[in-house]
Amino acid sequence: MEDKISRYIIDRKNDIKFINVKPRLIKIMPTKDFVLCIVGPRRSGKTYFIYQFIKNNHIKDEDYLFINFEEIEESLDDFISKFQEVYGKLPVHLFLDEIQSLNNWEKEIYRIFEKKRFHIFLTGSSSKFLSKEIASQLRGRSVTIKVYPFSFKEVLQINELNKKFYSSEETGKIKNLLKQCLTEGCFPDVVLKKIETSRFFSEYIDLVIYRDIMDRYDIKNRTAMEFFIKNAISSNSNIFSINKIYNTIKSLQIRVSKNTLYNFQKYLEDVNVVFFLKKYSKSVRKIEMSLPKAYVIDNGLYSFITYKRDYGIQMESFVFQELIKSGYVPNKSIYHFGNGFEVDFVLADKEKINRLIQVTYANSKDEIEKREIKSLIKASDLLKCKDLLCITWDYEDEMKIENRKIKFVPLWKWVLEF
Repeated sequence: MEDKISRYIIDRKNDIKFINVKPRLIKIMPTKDFVLCIVGPRRSGKTYFIYQFIKNNHIKDEDYLFINFEEIEESLDDFISKFQEVYGKLPVHLFLDEIQSLNNWEKEIYRIFEKKRFHIFLTGSSSKFLSKEIASQLRGRSVTIKVYPFSFKEVLQINELNKKFYSSEETGKIKNLLKQCLTEGCFPDVVLKKIETSRFFSEYIDLVIYRDIMDRYDIKNRTAMEFFIKNAISSNSNIFSINKIYNTIKSLQIRVSKNTLYNFQKYLEDVNVVFFLKKYSKSVRKIEMSLPKAYVIDNGLYSFITYKRDYGIQMESFVFQELIKSGYVPNKSIYHFGNGFEVDFVLADKEKINRLIQVTYANSKDEIEKREIKSLIKASDLLKCKDLLCITWDYEDEMKIENRKIKFVPLWKWVLEF
């Protein structure tokens, strides 16, 4: 057993040295005061993020222990003991991947954490390792690090286009990459061309349905679940109504209760596939009762399910994705808004409204619909917010309309400046 463990410890370090990892713009600070839990959608690069952290910080072999508990069935104590035998000291960092495969992992991690000897990093499967559960299981002694598919800044960094000034040729390349991300998405395997796009999303949907939702929540009605997922993804950037879904599914003679559909909605959010963004209000009750807008975690899912290229829809959801990747939290610091009109995003800090954002696939002033501008003005009056932004495809300007200043910024520039 001991030889097996020591061989694993050394082999995994050698593997990490030769793995080519792409840098992420996600900052973390190791601490012995909290367990750092790295969570996010399937295949968003959580394990590679650990590899990057090890390599970027030049962590020496004798300072860290990496274990993927899906690869080997041994106790954590045995690993730590063997590490001490091999290196003559305890590790500084514990990187524990697929932690859900370790028996009684919650008790084991909390027991080790209490000793305050290590920087502890955890990752796990979306089907068994949800951030809200971690907080209770580790008694509030955890910090969650969200790892989503690549942000567009990270895509530019990978393509060596991360700088302050661009030539016209480079600007063309940026717009081409942006259109690819709008339609194919930003999952690492897709961006890095490791797998054909349609195959990736076919496998992804199957994993989400089977392992992350059906197995986890013991769902028997696969037909209803599949129908719900496809409708939620197809509703990308649009109002999502459980009542409408219920009436449609009932007309197809699929037996399912309305409460079950509400549960399906919650499950999709749990596993970070679709987010349901509520309408802003000063009343918590009104927020909770409002009809949400659905946003996919990645545009490739929308393209795969619908076979559509609707740049207006895809631009809006892309802006949402960039916002949450930068730290905005749905229904806490970002909402939608409307009252006979529609504003795509309200950025808020507690009760203060910081910015109103409208998104439109427009190349020129003439292509911007008047109703979108009027909606910003109306929302500005109602919400007492003067910071008004309209994100376009390729139109840049600043206008004063009805004593309100509106800034128009192309999507690619907004991402770089954001």
